[in-house]
Amino acid sequence: MDVKQQVAQQRSELEQAVARALELAGQQADAAEVAINKSTGISVSTHLCEVENVEFNSDGAMGITVYRGQRKGSASTSDLSEAAIAQTVAAALEIARHTSEDPFGGPGPAELMAKHIPDLDLFHPDEPEPDHAASIAIAAEQAALDADSRIKQSDGASYDSHYGIRVYGNTHGMLASYPSSRHSISCCVIAEGKNGDMERDYSYTVARRTSDLWTPEKVGRLAAERTVSRIDPQKLSTRNAPVMFASDIATGLFGHLVMGISGSNLYRKSTFLLDMLDEQIFPSWLNISERPHLLRGLASTPFDSEGLATHDREIIQDGVLQTYLMTSYAARKLGRQPTGHAGGIHNWQVSSTGEDFQAMLRKLDTGFLVTELMGQGVNIVTGDYSRGAAGFWVENGVIQYPVSEVTIAGNLKDMMANIVAVGTDTETRSQIQTGSILLESMKIAGE
Repeated sequence: MDVKQQVAQQRSELEQAVARALELAGQQADAAEVAINKSTGISVSTHLCEVENVEFNSDGAMGITVYRGQRKGSASTSDLSEAAIAQTVAAALEIARHTSEDPFGGPGPAELMAKHIPDLDLFHPDEPEPDHAASIAIAAEQAALDADSRIKQSDGASYDSHYGIRVYGNTHGMLASYPSSRHSISCCVIAEGKNGDMERDYSYTVARRTSDLWTPEKVGRLAAERTVSRIDPQKLSTRNAPVMFASDIATGLFGHLVMGISGSNLYRKSTFLLDMLDEQIFPSWLNISERPHLLRGLASTPFDSEGLATHDREIIQDGVLQTYLMTSYAARKLGRQPTGHAGGIHNWQVSSTGEDFQAMLRKLDTGFLVTELMGQGVNIVTGDYSRGAAGFWVENGVIQYPVSEVTIAGNLKDMMANIVAVGTDTETRSQIQTGSILLESMKIAGE
């Protein structure tokens, strides 16, 4: 039996287990929901082109949540035998007896449950032999070590290949599942500068199917190039200057937007974007679209973790905030409709102003290109932003030298409003797909 047949059989068995749990829970609870995430795969790591670790993974658990009146109880089990399921349902029911009443709890609205489960082409399993998996990691590491004589040491490389099944059901009659896969290659190396100081950087690739991964040689070469480019960094004096976030760093800026418009922060009134729905928070040319049903998308899903159907949605249109991100619980607390975002967002696409990376540097002219951020200095309540940064100083559109040990500071509201351009160098390895971002000005604290 090949892996696809095994998964089809396993999927059927997991659905039966969820149905049985719902049947048992429904006999004593007013409502219930049951979910299983089962994952299988291999992870191989190497160091200096020698195998360091080989891990085979097979894990997953059933989570059962019951509602009795306005009380909620949850329990989980990795044993899916009839007796274990019955015990877990009983445990959840018992817990519900002792929890506080909460009028906002319960499964999502029945009318918003996913009725049709589209095939999003997410399932491309690979079952490499450990030797083959190791050869991929070794090839990446070897390419990095061979790329430049200044690469003096390796922090290792890895190859990961996993596939899994997600099953969700509730007492509204919802019961659905889908399989998916994810594969990745990564490599991290260390280079030595003229003064003996060491610099470290990495590269990686991730995809639903192995044929969409970069070659291990490309991963290694990019890891080496990024590392060598950081050698012998300089410091900057404190100043205000234009700042450009490289695309893989720029995703984090929109990640703060996700936090700012999430229902849980809104009902706690702990966000800098409180009462900003239908208000302009970005330049009028900027749009963000959510596309949950992209084929092979890294954040594609037919339904969220509450079983609600996912839909194409405009998050930002002409710079204006179009929607908040609501779980069913948050929606009830705020008197709104849930949006299918329990468990996270689904393939955000940020519009571009049309410049490639070199054109973005020319537009930056003289300023700071950020390629690494450190620390957690972001206050979602006030929007205050202050983080350690490293990158490159740019003059007349040309990179001059690497920079380290500086701090960049601003306020997220101002940063979002003052975006000058978004590049076409789109980061595709993230659930947020954006090019590099140019900001008009930020405070740079250095020497």
